[in-house]
Amino acid sequence: MINNQNLEEVKRFLKKEPNPRIVMAQNDNFNRKILEYGKFDILLSVEKGERKDKIRQEDSGLNHVLAKIAVKNNIAIGIELEEISKLEPKEKASRLVKIIQNIIICRKSRTKIAIKNKSIQAAKDFLLGLGASTSQIEETIVF
Repeated sequence: MINNQNLEEVKRFLKKEPNPRIVMAQNDNFNRKILEYGKFDILLSVEKGERKDKIRQEDSGLNHVLAKIAVKNNIAIGIELEEISKLEPKEKASRLVKIIQNIIICRKSRTKIAIKNKSIQAAKDFLLGLGASTSQIEETIVF
């Protein structure tokens, strides 16, 4: 898993990284550029980060443009369940709302979803509880 904000260093690390190649999401500009680069498998925790939420919509870090770029480059959007379970209740609720919004965007653009969890069934139950379609759950990558 690569967690670095310098785009050139991330590209260099990706050449050495074994499969599956996972990149931690950073800011919006970094996420866009790394998705366009596209030589990795999973962009993890897009919903993470300090973003300004609007009155009617949470800024979840993913939009339809980024989702279509991910589909074109065959990149899955990743969710880290172990990290979410350790959050405070208020922060956990906010993160889950952003994940629900990302699931809806992924469904519309046919982007794959990946979940970092030990149990495959628990990951699929989590997605079902958040409103993912059954076809999304069947295509889910659990790592």
